[in-house]
This record gives sequence, structure tokens and C-alpha cells, in this order.
Amino acid sequence: MSQHSDYSQDTRQSTPDSHLGSEGLVSIAEQVAHVPTRPGCYLWKDGKGEVIYVGKAKNLRARMRQYVTLSDDRAKIPLMMQVVRGFDYVVVDNEHEALVLERNLIAQYHPYFNVDYKDDKSYPFIAITESDAYPAIKYTRERHKKGTRYFGPYTDARAARETIDTLRKVIPICSATCAEWKKAKRYLDSHPDDLAVANLALAKRGRPCFFSHVGLGPGVCVGAIDTADYARNVRQVERFLSGKRSEVVEELSDQMREASIDLEFEKAGRIKRRLEVINGLEDHQQVVFSSSVDLDLVGVYREETISAACVFAVREGLTVRSTEFILNKGNDVGEEELVEGFLKRYYDETADIPPEIDVETELEDADLLEGWLSTKRGKSCRIHRPMRGNKRHLLEKAAQNARFALNRYMVRTGYADDRTNKALLQLESALALDAPPLRIECFDISTLHGRFTVASMIVFTNGRPDKGQYRRFKIRAELDEANDFVSMSEVLGRRYSPERMADERFGSRPDLLVVDGGKPQLTAAINQLEELGLDIPVCGLAKSDEEVFVPWDETPIVLPSGSASLYLIKQVRDESHRFAITFHRELRDKAMTVSVLDEIEGVGPKRKRAIMRHFGSLKKLRAASPEEIAQVKGVPAQVAENIWRELRAWDAERESVAAKAE
Repeated sequence: MSQHSDYSQDTRQSTPDSHLGSEGLVSIAEQVAHVPTRPGCYLWKDGKGEVIYVGKAKNLRARMRQYVTLSDDRAKIPLMMQVVRGFDYVVVDNEHEALVLERNLIAQYHPYFNVDYKDDKSYPFIAITESDAYPAIKYTRERHKKGTRYFGPYTDARAARETIDTLRKVIPICSATCAEWKKAKRYLDSHPDDLAVANLALAKRGRPCFFSHVGLGPGVCVGAIDTADYARNVRQVERFLSGKRSEVVEELSDQMREASIDLEFEKAGRIKRRLEVINGLEDHQQVVFSSSVDLDLVGVYREETISAACVFAVREGLTVRSTEFILNKGNDVGEEELVEGFLKRYYDETADIPPEIDVETELEDADLLEGWLSTKRGKSCRIHRPMRGNKRHLLEKAAQNARFALNRYMVRTGYADDRTNKALLQLESALALDAPPLRIECFDISTLHGRFTVASMIVFTNGRPDKGQYRRFKIRAELDEANDFVSMSEVLGRRYSPERMADERFGSRPDLLVVDGGKPQLTAAINQLEELGLDIPVCGLAKSDEEVFVPWDETPIVLPSGSASLYLIKQVRDESHRFAITFHRELRDKAMTVSVLDEIEGVGPKRKRAIMRHFGSLKKLRAASPEEIAQVKGVPAQVAENIWRELRAWDAERESVAAKAE
């Protein structure tokens, strides 16, 4: 492995396509041209020399060239490359080494643009000090030490401590916090010659700890157990923590039978009580598979700039642990990058790797990750994407738990409030407003080739949906085809007419008017406001490229990818679209369903009124069976059958019509 770090010099321009510095310096693109084509890791740096992103590559030069030419289509790349001023790279022998090194470098530098835990706090682990003559169990948040085996991480500290307490009731093992165990450890560390007869040496000089005194500890402190018997206990603890509880139960059952045969009834009774503790644990755990299955299910839920991951650990068909983590990236990175980044972080720290890990998305580097995980586990490990069945159902539950975890975090930390305030301030600056837009009104048009044309008006107050202020309009203009310009002019003229502006039911004057669409919709809004003599800040939001059109500039404003302002403006746009589509469908469905009834033989105006009065809504009529329709007074069975058949045929065409409308 070799490292090259000559290319970290400062350049002065901030545009990614012209990284030319002062005289004598070389552009980033020219520097990348000299990077070797071997596997390795690259580290992009900012002007202060701080690492802002770490990545791995099979071919360093080809991969890094994608960044400087902006041919990498991830949304964060243009923003990141604006602040890049240099780079380092490390050459390794193969992709597997690159993956391991990448994880180590991310752990060392915590780069801003890499997927990582939101807060860099250490999570709790249960650890076994395997390098000691008498290994002990402990609850810890320490960085992993050589000679200690770690199980976890846990996100519930209390659950981790309770697991240790339960384990010590089942299998006698010392606690690393025990003062007498620490004395015994110090003595054996300083007298390595006594290790062969450790129990005899400790019996001469030790004194019983509390747990040994009451019969709940193994008695290491007074030499009551030798290293061989104690090592068997340690193996049982490790199997228990790895989810191999059936093996522990089988071994304890054999010990109980042997004690009974040898007439050691007191010992047999102690073992029986331990088995009862294990059986009590299983009563509180959910059986998710009928067979003895070992796997992890990783569900993810994303917001714009933050996300959560939930891991269901299933061992021997039982869910033994559910852990949630908050991540520092969300919709600002691709789902594949987010999931892959989490897998690297999580399984880098845990020793509990199952033979199968189920995820919700296909991973391009799945083979490479499987090789790394298999090497860590010592056995085969595969990454799988279930599409149906029980595993898919559990994945959806894991994603749901991730959503709940993210919501709890956002409420606890005030994250949503902070982001909303930041978004309003960013919009004030980007759109040159006089003040933050505390009241935003947004309009959208929905139509089907000029028919059933409607408009929606949604309101965000203080950055949040204010549904009590939502309004919807039927467009009165007769249109032969879709005409957003005319429709937008009409709805704005009606909303901002003097009568409506004076109507308290329509709320106060907006701080910002957003129209869903590009330049034509914005022009319609400006013209209408001028006719009404109103000076309301207005912008248009394009549907595809998230470009914001403003009156004073022909070039649209592009809000930074992943920014709070972009997230808010997209949320406003999507909500107005949803509200308009819902109203459009209601009108279209009502008209089309009624027209279907008119065309059915045997259904006249009188029967149609009777049918609609009986069911109360079109939705209930479409869900009714022929027998239920025949219960309407005056509707014969054959007519009811005709109605049911025609409605089924209409439902079959409905989805294609809806697709055209959208």
C-alpha cells in the first residue's frame, strides 16, 4: 500500500470546470490525469486542507475524473466540487483492501459529504474481555480494543444493561466492574507463571465478591472454578449473545441431566432455574420465522437532509434485537449510497454478522460488500433484496420503525423547527424578499385535455402546511385543450380580487406567491397581479429541474441541492399538486360514473336518483356487489347485474385515463 499526498495545494477559483490557481499551480483536472489507474481510495479536500469526502475505486483515475468532469450524476457532486481545492489518494492491491481502507479513513476524518451517523456519539456494546485468563462481561462505549469481543451496537442503553444482568443469571461469568475480579486480573497479569494453577493461586489470596458470596457468581475471586470450566461458560455467553440460544439450552439441559444422574440435585436445581430464565426471555420475543433463520433486516426512512436506519436482528427465527440509528444524509444522496454507507459503518463495528443481510435496494457493490462481510464473519454472508413474502413484510416494518425513530429524533432535537427557520431565511435571501416568507401561497392547475379543469390553492404558514386555509377552484373558462396560462390567470384573478382579499376566510396577504410551472405560468401570475394593482412577490417552480423562475432575471435560480430552502419549496409544490389532482379526480370520477349510469339499459333518471340516494357516494356504489345493488327499491336483478358489469369495465379503463391526466 502506498500513499500520495502531493496534490493538496491551494487553488483560488470555485467553479469545478476551471480549477486553475495562481501562476505555477496546476488545475485539479490536470492533477487527476496523473493519478494511477490502480485500486485505492481518494480523499477530496477543501481550501483549508480538511477532508470533505472519501471514496474507493477499482480505477482511481477513471473514478476521480468523473468528479472533475461532473459526469457523476449524483446531486451532491456539483456542490461538493465547488469547494474542492485538492486531494490525496492511497493505492492498494485490490478492491477488498480499498473497501476496508475507505471505512477506516471515514472513521478517522468524518468527512462532511460521506454517509455517517448524525451525531458522532459512541453507541453501547456488550463486550467480553477474551484476552484475560478469566474473561469478564461489561457494558461499554469504548473504542474497540484488541483482545476484546464486542456485541452490538445497542441504541437502548438500558436494554444492553438488562441483557448483561439476565445473562449473568443464566451463565455464571464475572463482571468487569467487580473490584475482586479486577484484583484477580492484576495478580494474574503480574504473575504469568501462576496461570496454569490460577484457581489454586487465587484460592490462597482472594476473598469472595458479593455475587460469589450469594451463589450467583462463578467464584473466580476465591478459586472456585478453573480456567477450563470458566472458558466453557464464556463460550456459552458468546453463543447466547450471537443468538445461538438453542445450543446454550441444549448444553445446559445436558448438564442438568448429568447432575441429576450424579445425585447433585442442588446443582441440577440451579441449572433448571437458568433454563427457566431463558424460556422467559423467549416468551417476550416475537417469532417471525417458523424455521431457525439467522439474518439482519435493514430498513431506511429518508427526509431531505437526514435519515434513519433500523436493523432487525433475527436469530433462530426470533427477533432478538431492534436498533435504530440517525444518519447525516437523506434524499440529498441516492438510496444505494445511503444504504451502502450505513452497512459499512454498522458492520465495521459489530462482530455479530449473520449469514444473510436483507436490504430494500439493489447495491452495485454487493459482491464486494459480501466478500468483506464474509471475511469478517469467517463464513459466507450474502446481501439479499427480498421482493415478497415474510422477509419483505419485515423489511417494511423495519423501514416503519426507522421512520418513527427519525420523527422522535426530530421532535427531541427541534431539528424540524431549525430546518424550517433556515429554509425561510434562505428563501428570503435567494428570492430577494424584504422579509422571510411566513405565509406562502401556491397554485397548481390540473386538467384532462381541457376537461374537468381545476386549480388548487395551498398555504404554508411559518413553513408548515396550513390546511384550514386550503382552497380549490373550478375553472370557468371554456377550454378546448389544456391552457395553464388562461387557467392560472383566472384563478389568481378570483383569489386576489378585492372581495376575496377582504374576506377573512381567505386569510392575510401572502409574503410569497408560488405558481407550479415555468416561465408561462409566472408570466400569467405577474400580468394578473399587475391588473389588480397588487405588489406580491411571486416565483415559478419548474416541475423537472427544480428551477425557480423570478420576474427580474431570465436565468432561473437553482437552490442548492440538499438545502433546507429547496426541501421547503418542493414540499410546497408537491402539496399543491396533490391537492389539485385530488379535486380533479373527484370531478372526473363523478361525471364519468354518472355518465356510465346514463348509458346502462334500464337505468333512467328516477332509478339513477334512487341508486345514488341509497349508496350515498359513488365510491360505495362502485364497491357494491350485484346483490347489494339489487336491494335498491325499484332496481331489478338483471339491471343490477348490468350496472355492476358496466362499472367493472369502467374501472378497468380508469387507471389509464388517470395516467394521461397526470
